[in-house]
Amino acid sequence: MGKFFSYLGELVKIAIIALVIILPVRYFLIQPFYVKGASMEPTFLDHQYLIIDEISYRLNPIQRGDVIVFRYPLDPQEYFIKRVIGLPGEKVEIKNGKVYIYNLQNPDGMALDESYLPEGLETFNYSSQGQIELGAGQYFVLGDNRGSSKDSRVFGPVNKSFIIGRVAFRGWPLDKIGLIKTSSYQNN
Repeated sequence: MGKFFSYLGELVKIAIIALVIILPVRYFLIQPFYVKGASMEPTFLDHQYLIIDEISYRLNPIQRGDVIVFRYPLDPQEYFIKRVIGLPGEKVEIKNGKVYIYNLQNPDGMALDESYLPEGLETFNYSSQGQIELGAGQYFVLGDNRGSSKDSRVFGPVNKSFIIGRVAFRGWPLDKIGLIKTSSYQNN
């Protein structure tokens, strides 16, 4: 009987140690995310399992091209996944199927090179709303599947306080497992 209680005590210790290690990692460093919908195709497909890095943005700024998970500004219970296009202090304009960025380096505007998108997806029909100016801590985000994405064109800029983290790793399906690289933009 004493061995049983000793064994039970060891199990409780192991469970407590596991919780002390796992809970902070889960709630402060990384978080799982399950893709629902087609807004990020072909980069991320419906039913893929991703790991979100929650700590990077505490140490480094959010970059154009990062794929992020954030709380939907109109319903913070929902989570969205999109690509960062516009950064704080910039102006973003969509015209003739291209995204233009206006900032200190490009006061006359720069068309983004979105060569990471398959041919045909980089252009999309969307009536221009003119230039959208981003305030401090605001980001303009778009889905890679522009024709099927509810993004900043619909709900406006995303405040940094809504951003959960950067997509760091794809864990499912098995043939697509790996680290996720940020798309780089020329002349940004």
